[in-house]
Amino acid sequence: MDKNISERVLELAKEKKALLFGSFDLSAGGKSPFYFDGRILTLDPEGSYYIAKGMLALAYKVGANAIAGPTIGADPIVASVIFSSFMEKRPISGLLVRKDQKAHGGKKQIEGTLYEGMNVMVVDDTCTTARSLFMAIEAIENQGCTVVQVASILDRNEGGSNEIKKRGYKFFSFLTANEKGEIWPSSYSDLSEL
Repeated sequence: MDKNISERVLELAKEKKALLFGSFDLSAGGKSPFYFDGRILTLDPEGSYYIAKGMLALAYKVGANAIAGPTIGADPIVASVIFSSFMEKRPISGLLVRKDQKAHGGKKQIEGTLYEGMNVMVVDDTCTTARSLFMAIEAIENQGCTVVQVASILDRNEGGSNEIKKRGYKFFSFLTANEKGEIWPSSYSDLSEL
């Protein structure tokens, strides 16, 4: 993947106001010097293009034949990646993971074509505590699949990505933040070491 993808994602996040600086209340409690709304970026045509391009390159690199994520944060990521994979003539499947199993119809927790033995890349727009990512990982693994990569657009560096790595999963993010609210793009070397 080209280093410029992460740099362009950061530029777009600022341009589209998906990334704001100031003082913001967090849903998990506490304050943050920045606010990131990944859906503003993933639902923007150019943002969607660059995120799909980067995520797809990563999925191919790790041998994923499906991309999955917790609904609703991952929905536009999954959609843009599977569309791009078809255009590349190297299609990978998309999966959306609900928090809970449906109580009606097929009573599924995972939407999409899923079969045992799939290699799956699990994605989300943001990684903070990784609670949503772990929910999706568990649901995927419970179906007999292997999670070969975990990725997000922004890693808030608040413990989630470290816990993902501690549990033995590979983790990548386009952007990384620190407690001061400084945000930087991932470098090419970060990508080549996956």
